[in-house]
Amino acid sequence: MKGTYLLVMELQNETSLQVGKLGSIDFKKGSYVYVGSALNGLEQRIQRHLRRQKKSHWHIDYFLPYTEIIDIFYQEGTRKEECKIAEVFENNVTSIPGFGCSDCSCAGHLFYGPSGEINTLINSMGMNSYFVEPNP
Repeated sequence: MKGTYLLVMELQNETSLQVGKLGSIDFKKGSYVYVGSALNGLEQRIQRHLRRQKKSHWHIDYFLPYTEIIDIFYQEGTRKEECKIAEVFENNVTSIPGFGCSDCSCAGHLFYGPSGEINTLINSMGMNSYFVEPNP
């Protein structure tokens, strides 16, 4: 399966993190959504994000250990749609500059905002919900 996905996360405490070549970023406590794509294995990419033990490769890998994944959404497709979806979030909530967008011209692919607003935006996109197994 190929397509685009959204990771909906909650950060319990304000946190300052070193994020690869982006450097140190201060993250506020609250709700976040990350927009990504996987045109060579959507399910494998999502499962990788759910694993706690992995090498940090993408910006999101530096952030995930400090969050709880609340929900995951996806849409199948053979074209890279993440920038179009990121634009919807960019116009409505706060982007984390440069995060997750080193291969495009978007302001960012990680967004921060009120959980209700993030959920409303996601619901308007008609994406499928991905079942997330609870962590033991």
